[in-house]
Amino acid sequence: MKNIIESLLETDLYKFSMGQAIYHNFPDYTTTWSFKCRNTDVKFTPEMVEEIKRQIYAYCDLNFDEDELAYLAGIKWIKKSYVDFLRLWHPRYEDFTIGTDAPCGLSIETNGTWLNTSMYEIPTLAIVNEVYFRMAYDYDELFTSFEEKLDEKISMLTSGTYKIGAFSEFGLRRRLSAEAQELAVMKLKNAKLDGSIFVGTSNVYLAKLLNVTPVGTMAHEWIMCVGQGNHKHNPAYSNWYALDYWVKEYGILNGTALTDAITTDCFLRDFQLTYSTLFSGVRHDSGDPFEWGEKMIKHYESLGIDPKTKTLLFSDSLDFKRANDIFAHFNGKAKVAFGIGTYIANDTKVPPLNIVMKTTACNGQDVAKISDVEGKGMCKNPAYVDYLQRCINWRMENEAI
Repeated sequence: MKNIIESLLETDLYKFSMGQAIYHNFPDYTTTWSFKCRNTDVKFTPEMVEEIKRQIYAYCDLNFDEDELAYLAGIKWIKKSYVDFLRLWHPRYEDFTIGTDAPCGLSIETNGTWLNTSMYEIPTLAIVNEVYFRMAYDYDELFTSFEEKLDEKISMLTSGTYKIGAFSEFGLRRRLSAEAQELAVMKLKNAKLDGSIFVGTSNVYLAKLLNVTPVGTMAHEWIMCVGQGNHKHNPAYSNWYALDYWVKEYGILNGTALTDAITTDCFLRDFQLTYSTLFSGVRHDSGDPFEWGEKMIKHYESLGIDPKTKTLLFSDSLDFKRANDIFAHFNGKAKVAFGIGTYIANDTKVPPLNIVMKTTACNGQDVAKISDVEGKGMCKNPAYVDYLQRCINWRMENEAI
């Protein structure tokens, strides 16, 4: 199989957003990341595992070239010091432990500096996806069904059947293949949409290749590691620490805050006037999108901020129908945008994989996410999850507002 990851730019933009902030603020933090396949009926064969190892080894042999670094330097919030660091950086295969000791037949764990291990998540998941679908099925048949479905979906936007406003493609980690994602982004870029605007893709390599906008700010790992990686921090204040360091790094630039790392209600305790003003918007990634959006609008209004000046970015398991309904509900109340992943990048005649790679430890200590719905977290130590939940509960019940 040809190499799946051909460039170190082939990751989501938020990895560079967070990477720069990590480099300047937490260069000595260490993290552990763990892979999990949530599909109970999926089995990776030993042959697949060996190919995944080979692909990751090939990925670790890559370096940034000067043209790629120049592209990153052209993003207005990327600083020269970080570009110089990337000039020297490349992945370390020694940070990976890959085996078969898991119910699905594939186990992957990475250990090392946060600077390194953060960068491995997206390429690893893209490799696992593509190896699986190429080796478990007739890939040509899958690709044909993918293109047919893609054309049908895009026709719903060109005809104006669905009007979803501004949206981006977020599917790199769970794409069918590199060629499938490239085809999707190219077709969306060239389509004459009615009532919808294709903004770009989270895949920085494709954004550069196809001359569209790279999109992305922060992920849950930022809140979890900044807020919980320091053992002296009360983890119920994870959002405050994460937002504070983000503003120190970026000021008013690159500001879409993720709300559900330790529940949105707890997030709102810290997302008060200063941060609500400085951040251009917020991202939804779990729970009911309509309830969440109304809650955010009410919060902005309570602070005297016009919600029409802020962006509600929805990114949780979206398709065009769901995005159409959300857009119809919130259009005119706030700026609305969508990040749509698997539905664009891996919709075929067979079900997609539901695979994740999550931060499970930072500086030798457990970290956890408690989102707005159950089942999205991943922590090896239930006692820590209980501790985190009790910290959140105490704060929510006892802190003076």
